[in-house]
Amino acid sequence: MITVQQIMTTDLITLTPETEIIKAAEILLTNRINGAPVVGEGGRLVGILCQSDLVAQQKNLPVPTIFSLLEGYIQLSSRKIEKQVQKIAALTVAEAMTPDPVTVRPDTGIDAVAALMVDNNFHTLPVVDGEQLVGIVGKEDVLRTLIGPG
Repeated sequence: MITVQQIMTTDLITLTPETEIIKAAEILLTNRINGAPVVGEGGRLVGILCQSDLVAQQKNLPVPTIFSLLEGYIQLSSRKIEKQVQKIAALTVAEAMTPDPVTVRPDTGIDAVAALMVDNNFHTLPVVDGEQLVGIVGKEDVLRTLIGPG
């Protein structure tokens, strides 16, 4: 069985929580990658930033957060709305990233990775050994296993 360790990328492009959104977008586009792990103090994985997190900045909110009813104002409070607003208004990676991302270990089988990607619409999964970020595996890595060694 093929494992993550055999197909993962170990030459990592990472971001920090303080990285500005525009710089993060440049990094993803320049390197033609869908996402990058976000590392904090001591290189510990704290999140992941994907292109979809950046695309969210171009999105309009589906409902107003405040509306008027009978000459009074009602504020809608929802964690989901707050999170969307935060992503839309993000100036740094910390504000737009997905914190505590789903991860895989180096010995995880490719079948489990494929299931995670398909079932959850993940394009990129950080690979950790304990708390240490050791690689990243993407859909392209999984697809390459179909064509075999080249």
